[in-house]
Amino acid sequence: MPTIRCGLVFLALILCLVSWANGSDLRVRSTGNTVRFNVTLTWEDWAPAGVPRKMILMNGQFPGPALELRQGDDVEFLVINDTPANATVHFHGIEQLDTPWSDGTPGLSQRPIVPGGRFLYKWRALQYGSYFYHAHSRGQLEDGLYGPIYIRPDDSVEKPFNLITNSTSELQAMRAAEEKTSPVILADWRQLTSEELWHAEEATGLDAYCSNALLINGKGSIICPGAQAYNDLATAEQKQTLGNMSMTDIGCLPPTLVSGQGDFPHNYNAMPPSMFYGCTPGNGGSERFLVDPSAKYVSYDLISAAGVALLTFAIDQHPMYVYAIDGRYIEPKLVDAITIPNSNRFSVLVKLDKPAGDYTIRLADSGLTQILNMTATLTYDTPIKTQQGPSIATIDIHGALVSSNYTLLDETTVIPFPVEVPSLEVAQTHVLRIGHYNASYRWTMGNSSMPLSLEEASPLLFYPSTAQPDLTIATLNGSWVDLIFHVQGQIQPPHPIHKHSNKFFVIGQGNGTWNYSSVAEAMRYIPGSFNFINPQIRDTFTTPVSVTEDTWLALRYQVVNPGAFLLHCHIQVHLSGGMALAILDGVDEWPVIPEKYRIEAGAN
Repeated sequence: MPTIRCGLVFLALILCLVSWANGSDLRVRSTGNTVRFNVTLTWEDWAPAGVPRKMILMNGQFPGPALELRQGDDVEFLVINDTPANATVHFHGIEQLDTPWSDGTPGLSQRPIVPGGRFLYKWRALQYGSYFYHAHSRGQLEDGLYGPIYIRPDDSVEKPFNLITNSTSELQAMRAAEEKTSPVILADWRQLTSEELWHAEEATGLDAYCSNALLINGKGSIICPGAQAYNDLATAEQKQTLGNMSMTDIGCLPPTLVSGQGDFPHNYNAMPPSMFYGCTPGNGGSERFLVDPSAKYVSYDLISAAGVALLTFAIDQHPMYVYAIDGRYIEPKLVDAITIPNSNRFSVLVKLDKPAGDYTIRLADSGLTQILNMTATLTYDTPIKTQQGPSIATIDIHGALVSSNYTLLDETTVIPFPVEVPSLEVAQTHVLRIGHYNASYRWTMGNSSMPLSLEEASPLLFYPSTAQPDLTIATLNGSWVDLIFHVQGQIQPPHPIHKHSNKFFVIGQGNGTWNYSSVAEAMRYIPGSFNFINPQIRDTFTTPVSVTEDTWLALRYQVVNPGAFLLHCHIQVHLSGGMALAILDGVDEWPVIPEKYRIEAGAN
């Protein structure tokens, strides 16, 4: 149960004290370049998977243009909203240190950008690595508003490639590949717009857990083999879940399964086509990646912009060194396939040592609820012709390895590079219950559910005293905080938990009910479930999947950036359904808002 250490009266007092101070602009001043980046949002017909629908384009393209930076650059990111709906843009994984007004969260850091309006986000690229920008208003992530960010590391940042090899030429090739790294945006796609989907959830009472296609860099297709073909392709686990029922014609578990939707009222007659049934074939093309084998290696930043699907990625006959996750180096891991939860970024090096030819890139939904896959092609760009045999698959259409000779990345073995450890002393522990909230499509994070209507509320960064206690956590600057996510109920997917602003340490996870008041108490009973030696450092991490029993996840972070930030599940329909919480970090050192960002000054 979340506790509020600082009441609203105290918050109001702090706000008054801040208003008395003769504060200056607290943003970090750059010694590097200022990068100006303009994005115009439009609402247009587009057909990423061959079936047209309205979606958001960014400067007339999808996915959005890449924002490429050097560590230390200042960023001025201007968003012009020429769509008919409110919009905001969030910079996923960017700390926004001393710039909380540029976090892009309506109701917390800003008011939405109205149709015809514009907003200038200003922040500094203090970190290195792979990130992405995306919509944070309503469900617009699923309308296509996303694009990659890459921040090249400063020369002083130590790289982990010498853990792979001591060869000078190999190390030079790896560093050169990283310098030229390319984003690979992996996503799912629905034929319904995000607003149509939300209204369908409200009308049916159903959690919309299925998509219509997978996309690689904005390209995909929809195939319609029929429900019986999907029944034949179903895994043993899916067949057991189905019982005497059938997969739908879009390869989805039927919405009538109580195990998937819970025992809540449903109106199946209100389901629009393509939500669970109604397959419309389409072909939006497939991506081709040209690589130069003389470079020896190529680097890709694999970015999951998926709204709901849990994606597994592999390249036939090409193992990958995973060398960074969520924009931070790790001790490299050589694997054949990677499962990439929603919003995570995995940076990989691929050795180009195979015969020149075409190799299939495979992407599959590895979740229980749907059978969905997509392919692209890796092509050696060389005039030299060599004999190539058939492309040998690493994963099947479910994202499972086809042979025990192959390796899927085991995230429990990931070690940061370099290793850092959190404090063993914490000021607060918040146990946050995750489960349904009176309907299949409504969710909790804690004791309540955050309604979409709060996106229109006065932003908490400007009015922290208006925070609702059951939807808010308040912390003190410099303190360490534990967040325990207790997943309750059967047949729940892994929930990718994202905290805006600074990264966190993943200190523990396990199965069963969380019956402890603190991590310190839990360690007396289940010490093997925790890691304080080399815990992962992430901005998004998934809860263990809940099939037959409860599960839990323990995260620890230090409050270093005062402001109003969101904590939420990155499955879009779960966020829209209320699986979110506001965190007022550092209420004792609340930031002074620069005049140009003050709401009363008309900046919004």
